[in-house]
Amino acid sequence: MQETNFAEETLDPSNWDATRALAHRMVDDAIDHLRGVRDRPLWQEMPLSARAAFDGVLPQVPQPLDAVYSDITAHLMPHPMGNIHPRFWMWYMGAGNFTGALGDFLAAIDGSNLGAGNMAAAQLDRQVTRWIREMVGFPEGASGTLVNGGSMANIIGLMAARNAMAGVDLRQEGVDAMPQPLRFYASDQVHSCHHKAMNLLGLGKKSLCKIPSDDAFRMDIGALKAQIRADRDQGIKPACVIATAGTTNTGSIDDLSAIADLCAAEGLWMHIDGCIGALIVLAPRHRHLVTGIDRADSLALDLHKGLQAPFDVGCTLVRDRRQHRITFAEDAEYLQKMSRGIAAAEFLHDYSLDTTRGFRALKIWMMIKEHGAQKFGRLIDQGIAQAQYLTGLIADQPLLDQMAPTVIDIVCFRFNPGGRDEAALRELNTEIMLRMQETGVAAVSDTTVKGRHCLRVAICNHRTRRMDLDLLVQEVLRIGSDLLATPIAAASGGR
Repeated sequence: MQETNFAEETLDPSNWDATRALAHRMVDDAIDHLRGVRDRPLWQEMPLSARAAFDGVLPQVPQPLDAVYSDITAHLMPHPMGNIHPRFWMWYMGAGNFTGALGDFLAAIDGSNLGAGNMAAAQLDRQVTRWIREMVGFPEGASGTLVNGGSMANIIGLMAARNAMAGVDLRQEGVDAMPQPLRFYASDQVHSCHHKAMNLLGLGKKSLCKIPSDDAFRMDIGALKAQIRADRDQGIKPACVIATAGTTNTGSIDDLSAIADLCAAEGLWMHIDGCIGALIVLAPRHRHLVTGIDRADSLALDLHKGLQAPFDVGCTLVRDRRQHRITFAEDAEYLQKMSRGIAAAEFLHDYSLDTTRGFRALKIWMMIKEHGAQKFGRLIDQGIAQAQYLTGLIADQPLLDQMAPTVIDIVCFRFNPGGRDEAALRELNTEIMLRMQETGVAAVSDTTVKGRHCLRVAICNHRTRRMDLDLLVQEVLRIGSDLLATPIAAASGGR
């Protein structure tokens, strides 16, 4: 017998006034947290008591929301990654901003699923991708989709490239039906996400040919031409050149115009990984560095980098809207476009892998409306100027070596007192890096450039000031000198 007399529940608050008061307190605390970020350690190791707070069993009964929030303030907020701090330069990711955080909150309150639907959120999403297209100079009619970050943005573009160049309908036949194996090309400085892309696209890592880079860490165009000829002679089909606008290691930018000319002459798809440097196009003093970016067939951008948006949001632009759509669109009986009503609009999920899509566009829309595109360009110029300032500080110190040219806002250097081999220098500089992190004063990463280990400073942080860079150099010299006086007791742990 069907039960008709049962209690009905909701997840809405039982006391809206109490919830309002707590929400106001959260906003006040959030403002204090951001306003005082410079006064706190960048990062600190979690004590056992804080770690234990996350070992509890699955809650079965309710707790008051203010008690839940107390746990957050006690155990979560004191132990962040640290990337909103002005001296976080460890990875190139951006420092977020308060308006963007409000955008995420309002997007969650709106609650729309951006996969499909005839509603204001979808219109706003289209406007944001149109603005991004205008920023980089892509033509009217080019398509765009917002995704979770740079890796996915690259995968979307490369999937469109694969399908366009395969010589067969891959959606129907699969990669085994391709008449020739495809070859993609990138410099030896390319980001690791492109290896993931080759795996996900069913092509395998061997389909990505790494072209040597020159002394400026840019793709060697002559070597690229020679490899294309060699592949054709072996029955391999050259398909796509992946140019990089801002490499992860050094910030170098491939010769985009020369690569565009080559792709046009050879009939290849040109994809640009612009996750670090594409939005330099907004920077009045340095936009010349990315000349040719508007000639790409597809472009990946990372908006939590160039626009300093809160995580996460990336974007893929594709010049050929039709090719973009036929790569991803599917016809499901339960997802049919109508002439009227909620489904009377183009489905945004036809341009990406996600059927369910969060409302990432709102924070970008709010940030651009509040600050204007020109300010983001000035901030990018500011970061590059700060990198040049740091480069000057390094040049003035005999114990510091610059390890690569400073092109944009990434600086590679190391502490080198002389008389030590590469293994000893790696150990010394790794210890310097870790001690700065553990004291909470600054966070840099490390990398290997042309076989030599170094520290890497990525100034993708709108809160950074020159005095922070002064402090960085002082701390590297101080810790390095201390280590020379007291040898490292044991090798540093994993990173």
